[in-house]
Amino acid sequence: MPIITKELALSIAKKLEAEIQKRSKKAHDLAKVYHDGKLIASFGIRRGSKKNLGHDFVPAALYVGPNQARLLGQCPLKREEWLEILREKGKLPA
Repeated sequence: MPIITKELALSIAKKLEAEIQKRSKKAHDLAKVYHDGKLIASFGIRRGSKKNLGHDFVPAALYVGPNQARLLGQCPLKREEWLEILREKGKLPA
């Protein structure tokens, strides 16, 4: 079973306050995460009905490992903590 499912990807998008861009002619909707008005991450969310299809590309798009991405979707990791991880990795200004 994939680490990141469609349901978990949707949960991550909600937690990170992502704007979901519906793309009618594409297989994926696009979740865009902004901070201080700047796009800092984006990832696709499959629209198909198969909820168990993998979204294993999400961790790389969020600059975290699979476990941290899973924790984002399951609630132990908060948006502010994720932003701090990005700062530590130099992906976001201090």
